[in-house]
Amino acid sequence: MKFAKRMERMKASEIRELLKLTAQPDIISFAGGLPAPELFPVQEIAQVSHDLVLKEGRQLLQYATTEGRPALRAKIAQRMADKYNTVVDKDDILITTGSQQCLDFAGKLFLDPGDVVLCESPSYLGALNAFNAYEPRFVEVPTDNDGLIPEELDKILAATPRCKMIYVIPDFQNPTGRTWPMERRRAFMEVVNKYDLPVLEDNPYGELRYEGEILPSLKSLDTKGLVMFLGTFSKIFCPGLRLGWVAAEHKVIEKFVQIKQSADLHTSNFDQGVADAYMESCDLDAHVKDIVALYRHRRDLILKEMAAKFPAGCEWTHPQGGLFLWLTFPEGVSALKVFNKCIEKKVAGVIGDAFYPNDKTDRSMRINFSNMPDDRIAEGVSRMAQAIKECM
Repeated sequence: MKFAKRMERMKASEIRELLKLTAQPDIISFAGGLPAPELFPVQEIAQVSHDLVLKEGRQLLQYATTEGRPALRAKIAQRMADKYNTVVDKDDILITTGSQQCLDFAGKLFLDPGDVVLCESPSYLGALNAFNAYEPRFVEVPTDNDGLIPEELDKILAATPRCKMIYVIPDFQNPTGRTWPMERRRAFMEVVNKYDLPVLEDNPYGELRYEGEILPSLKSLDTKGLVMFLGTFSKIFCPGLRLGWVAAEHKVIEKFVQIKQSADLHTSNFDQGVADAYMESCDLDAHVKDIVALYRHRRDLILKEMAAKFPAGCEWTHPQGGLFLWLTFPEGVSALKVFNKCIEKKVAGVIGDAFYPNDKTDRSMRINFSNMPDDRIAEGVSRMAQAIKECM
């Protein structure tokens, strides 16, 4: 059996493979990006699903339009306006099977072999894997504590041919937890406007803010139709429904629709109906407030525990929201060795080098704080602190 050459570039997701290990009940996992399952609105979903099937059963279980349920797209458009100061028409929104699907679609739409994808350094591993199948070359744009540095992006674009798109996560970035301030967003848009560079703005965590106000999206600053906004219900509702969306210029949405028709015809009509019915009869904003309250508490707890227990020389980000922080070890301490020692002690994070397509440092680790209860956060930090000390 002979496979396509592209399979030589594809490999199993390091995070997905790691989650198989960390699914063991005796492992304290700071590795995945898992929401807290105790907050899933199980009873409400059971009720709205029951009512929905009785009301729309035959229609709900039939094939549907590729673009997605019109009422749900209208609710998404309204939410984007309310939360991100981003005005889009519902007809410029495509429902996708998780925002991950749209990352794959974007690679298919924009990339020929040898084209350049620009990304933050580091960046989301799932996006890098999705694009990789289309045989691009990755160029990392330097970042600081305020995110991507626009001046560095300008230099790269001026000197690099075949730049086809840039992928960014301005709010509570995965993996670092950093957020771009407004002046950084405006400067970034000036650069991409200068070069007419398509932008994938991934926003899975934007509503999960624990300090300050939600910032306007890049798309809200877009005057040339360059930004494609990727959203998802995975972090504010339920990841198992696999519901995401992309909002973009209509000519771009038309292309995405063509790609989706050849991929899966449409995202689950039933799941779209459940999300739509929940938003119609329940209070999604109140649900998100509950999520924010719990995750804020867990973020504060893990930061307190790390400050008390980690050895001198360790540094970490202070995320204003989202699910992750970025841990950097002292010079000379190997993240791989720390990871292996952590596994011996039944605790896990994700080695930071997985999030760099090119440059590797072996000094960092992504830490998730949303999924573990208080006692396991405290114990997990203690075990990790001991592992770090043993590697120094």
